[in-house]
Amino acid sequence: MTAAAELELEGLPPRLFSCTPSRLTTWVDCPRHYRMKYLDRPRPTAGPAWAHNSVGASVHNALAGWWRLPAAVRTPQAAAELLDVGWLTDGFRDEQQSASWRQRAAEMVRRYTARLDPRREPVGVERTLGARTRRLALSGRVDRLDDRDGELVVVDYKTGRRPPTVDDARGSAALALYAVAAGNTLRRPCHQVELHHVPTGELVAWRHTDESLARQVRRAEEVADEIVAAGLDPGADSFPARPGGQCGWCTFRAHCPEGQRAAPAREPWAALDDLSTAGPPLTVDD
Repeated sequence: MTAAAELELEGLPPRLFSCTPSRLTTWVDCPRHYRMKYLDRPRPTAGPAWAHNSVGASVHNALAGWWRLPAAVRTPQAAAELLDVGWLTDGFRDEQQSASWRQRAAEMVRRYTARLDPRREPVGVERTLGARTRRLALSGRVDRLDDRDGELVVVDYKTGRRPPTVDDARGSAALALYAVAAGNTLRRPCHQVELHHVPTGELVAWRHTDESLARQVRRAEEVADEIVAAGLDPGADSFPARPGGQCGWCTFRAHCPEGQRAAPAREPWAALDDLSTAGPPLTVDD
């Protein structure tokens, strides 16, 4: 049955929209990118891998592996060794650049884990969470879930050059939706979200209220409604490009004339080498 036919069945609740926070964010950033990533079949050929994603994924994997070690061997050196063993090499200019960043990333996780209490077990690491709302069947994977005085805290690692701000934590739809999903999955209160900047060890936190979490859920449902409405009329205008400087980083740039006109293509390692721009954040998709 088509989505249009479903909408015609009056009196029945709408079909839930299955998504992750990342999927919703992709639509908000660029409907054209959303269409190519999630809807087009066959899926358009993606561009080359990005070195900054390799750095971010390697750091995330090392920290997740560190928490899975027995508490007695969770040392800063163990974190650095996990980073070294699991280093991803995609997107770097050459082996020398890759090796240099491997050393820098190893030092990142060494310094970061030196500030942690290895005996304080997280509730979850790379934990998959889920929740159902009026409109959404939401799922996602959180970097870390802590227990602080009986309440859950969502922890998200950041590895970009710019330390996050309190506004970043407060305004992040993804973090709010993770908090909702954590509370739903584990049946425990979850209002606090945190961004941990691994390179500097800086931490910013925001404590949501029930009302602010509900607002984020309503906005996510509105985004889902926009996506479904676009699918009912799959013309070119239903999934417009939103061109801008970010188009130089788009993995589907080769298939988007508007994006090609908006910004020059960036080299796969540009976010590491070009110090004149902050570049995209060094993060990992959920």
